[in-house]
Amino acid sequence: MEKPQGIPPSWRKEAAAAVRSRTGLQPKVGIILGSGLGPFAEEIQGATVIPYAEIPHFPVSTVPGHAGRLVLGRVEGVPVVAMQGRVHAYEGYPLAAVAFPVWVMKELGVETLIASNAAGSLNPDYHAGDLMLITDHLNFVFDNPLVGPNDDELGPRFPASDLAYTPELQAVAREAAAALGVPLREGVYAWIRGPIFETAAFCRFLRQAGADAIGMSTVPEILAAVHCGMRTVAISCLTDELRAKDEPPLTHEEVLAVAERVGASFRSLLKEIVRRLA
Repeated sequence: MEKPQGIPPSWRKEAAAAVRSRTGLQPKVGIILGSGLGPFAEEIQGATVIPYAEIPHFPVSTVPGHAGRLVLGRVEGVPVVAMQGRVHAYEGYPLAAVAFPVWVMKELGVETLIASNAAGSLNPDYHAGDLMLITDHLNFVFDNPLVGPNDDELGPRFPASDLAYTPELQAVAREAAAALGVPLREGVYAWIRGPIFETAAFCRFLRQAGADAIGMSTVPEILAAVHCGMRTVAISCLTDELRAKDEPPLTHEEVLAVAERVGASFRSLLKEIVRRLA
């Protein structure tokens, strides 16, 4: 029988060493910027920008709206490392590769992960352009990036995920939104593999299962972060709603357009959260 294969611990160390060779910054907060949300990286002060292709073993983004660059600098005085675009399982990457950037962040010293994404609304009271604080998730991929040999240096073989989204950080996000006057919905995020927008019947099923939004990312990174002891908070930009049969089908271009439209308020919220983490 063949030995189970995983990502060697040396890979994250080599990737982190390559990043350190480009900057002396020691980030404490990691930020993952989803579809259409990359412009936040342009507001990072004193930025060092590293294309993913220049980092050993780092997966490279292939989807429009994901620049594929690691940006290190300061936000509100806080040292951060931001992913300007992520990779997804539907691009053909194994989940361990999707989670690999989080493990590199851990190696760099990151203690808190802020994840963002573009997602579809399943809750009839939530609409395109709303922001939603993720309070829990449903894993409809039925897989996770921790399958395979456990890296004991990162975390335990069987991590608990009942508090995958740190309650204290959810409170920080609520306070930040209230201070800015930015409406912030809350709900459960359903993770699907993609890359197809799901049928109306499946979306109704997910709604009955308790989901408020649906998307193709975030959960693998959150699980990796929980495994290695990071605090986490995640926010979705709701870019579309359930459609009637006589409406035209959703396109990725529409998703990016809505994310761009609400980008200013989303960026303000992320900056305020980081400021409060200081």
